[in-house]
Amino acid sequence: MKTLILLLLLISAIHAKVHVQVINRLDNGQFMNVHCRSKDNDLGLHLVEDGGDTTWSFDVNFWGTTLFYCDVQWNDSERYHFDAYDAKRDYRRCQSECRWMIDKEGSLYGYDEQFGIWEMFPV
Repeated sequence: MKTLILLLLLISAIHAKVHVQVINRLDNGQFMNVHCRSKDNDLGLHLVEDGGDTTWSFDVNFWGTTLFYCDVQWNDSERYHFDAYDAKRDYRRCQSECRWMIDKEGSLYGYDEQFGIWEMFPV
């Protein structure tokens, strides 16, 4: 019985709900278009005001292959693409929260929950 309870706790920890946040820190009142989706879910286009964010939550699939990706654009910039959650990359970095920020230089930063730091990602 103890083994079964331990197994259930382990499975629930592995497949816990993940909360994703994409933050606009472009400055100067710039709005940012954010369109995120996965293979199964299109979250739609969101207009995010300067200092604002867009969020969503999901459960990681049993196989650990969950992938959410986003396209972001502001003013007349190019459209930038990034993976907001990739189970293979983020199972430790984003155990429960996956936070992303676009700053005034147009750089993408992701928050690493495991080490408590913001790190730059390519866009």
